[in-house]
Amino acid sequence: RYFTTAGGALPPAGLARLRAMLPGATPVVMYGQTEGTARLSYLPPEDLERKAGSIGRGIPGVTLEVLDKDGQPVAPGETGEIVASGENIMVGYWADPDETARVLDAQHRLWTGDLARVDEDGYLFVVGREKDMIKSGAFRINPKEIEDIVQELEGVLACGIVGVEDPLLGERMVVCLVPGPEAALDEKTVLTHLKQRLPHWKQPQSVRFYEELPRTSSGKIRKHLLKEALEAEGV
Repeated sequence: RYFTTAGGALPPAGLARLRAMLPGATPVVMYGQTEGTARLSYLPPEDLERKAGSIGRGIPGVTLEVLDKDGQPVAPGETGEIVASGENIMVGYWADPDETARVLDAQHRLWTGDLARVDEDGYLFVVGREKDMIKSGAFRINPKEIEDIVQELEGVLACGIVGVEDPLLGERMVVCLVPGPEAALDEKTVLTHLKQRLPHWKQPQSVRFYEELPRTSSGKIRKHLLKEALEAEGV
């Protein structure tokens, strides 16, 4: 038996939970976007341990590159944007030439908006979304790294890190978390866990608990709605 994950990159803790829920089933990690007919890469099961946390490499017929803002490949270990090309890339967005031009370049490559590193073997590791990056103090912070650590805590069903306006820092980080029905979680527990794992400048300042988080039709957390609601509350 097999099971597959797709869409955005799955946190390692999330994959571990799935494997525990489905003993004996082999996971096939995949990554993709609707603009690329939902599948762009996969990680073969035999590489799960050797390349833990990776989304693998491009599926047959798809070329994935990690490029800097000038369109040049980044060196192994450095961060750039995932750019996809192949016959499965969309023609464009219906009746929206401006948005089409924003994500498709002259070579009909799809600039995904996902930031990633590539290792010496060509395996990709997603580090976050460009639009989700948080500017706090003098630092640009990738919320996905923090979210992955939060999800290591037992009883976390979902979480998202958002930056809310702050007069001193520019943006202040808030953990938005959905606990399970029997989870023994409070703000102190979450923040203490993060302090043990992260440098001080990556540590969120507060935690908010929710019954559910707003999501798109494809299941992605709508962080802009969380941000707007928190700022309206003066959090």
